Amino acid sequence: MANYTAADIKALREATGAGMMDVKRALDEANGDAAAATEILRIKGLKGVTKREGRSASNGLVAAKVEGGAGTLVEVNCETDFVAKGEKFIALADRVLEQAVTTGAADAAALLASDLDGKPVQVMLDEANATIGEKIEVRHLARVEGPQVISYLHKTSPDLPPQIGVLLAYEGDAAIAKDVAMHIAAFSPTVMTRDEVDAAVVENERRIALETAKEEGKPEAALPKIVEGRVNGFFAENVLLEQKFAKDQKKTVKAVLAEGGTTALAFARIRVGH
Repeated sequence: MANYTAADIKALREATGAGMMDVKRALDEANGDAAAATEILRIKGLKGVTKREGRSASNGLVAAKVEGGAGTLVEVNCETDFVAKGEKFIALADRVLEQAVTTGAADAAALLASDLDGKPVQVMLDEANATIGEKIEVRHLARVEGPQVISYLHKTSPDLPPQIGVLLAYEGDAAIAKDVAMHIAAFSPTVMTRDEVDAAVVENERRIALETAKEEGKPEAALPKIVEGRVNGFFAENVLLEQKFAKDQKKTVKAVLAEGGTTALAFARIRVGH
């Protein structure tokens, strides 16, 4: 009998969106190994069949500030959306953001350890737990620097504070940069160029593409071209410059930037709960 529990089944279903029986069969085949079972589901074309957008495990907001050639983005979390839209929580998040800007903290750990009014930010958050009544965390922090930096904050619900934040360092046209920042918010690229994708990740995608094509019964002679096409599809989904532009799907982000005489240099994206 495979070594897995009901909790393992639930976790894999939530991660892949596959049905219960498909998940159980994959875990059986993988002898309980979740990573191997995930690959089996991908190869068999089952991942995402029943996937749906679910409520995030945590609530909160994303706040951003740009000063000169530096942008700062922080995610401050709470337990409920009721607290997330409250004045006390928003004011607290503003203090956290200002501290991040002032200290130039490189990550959330450095920010939490920094001194604010004679005590670490972490202590301030712990004290706020008592007054606000929920656990409060700073999960992510991002900084982007460049000749020009633009920020974009997006509300996924009109009655809540921003849930998605983007920073983009660029040279060129501010209007185009704003459009690209909005695109990043919507399409969640992970890197700027394909050269930034870890070679091991690319090799794994190539292997999965090959196994998937074999599972589908594709002709042996056609496999190299099919694999290459699917790997390029992976890049087109995850690499900013290769993504189809949100406002014009006939063009890539790279083409839109080039046409506007604008260069994207670096970006950061944070979504609450991710």
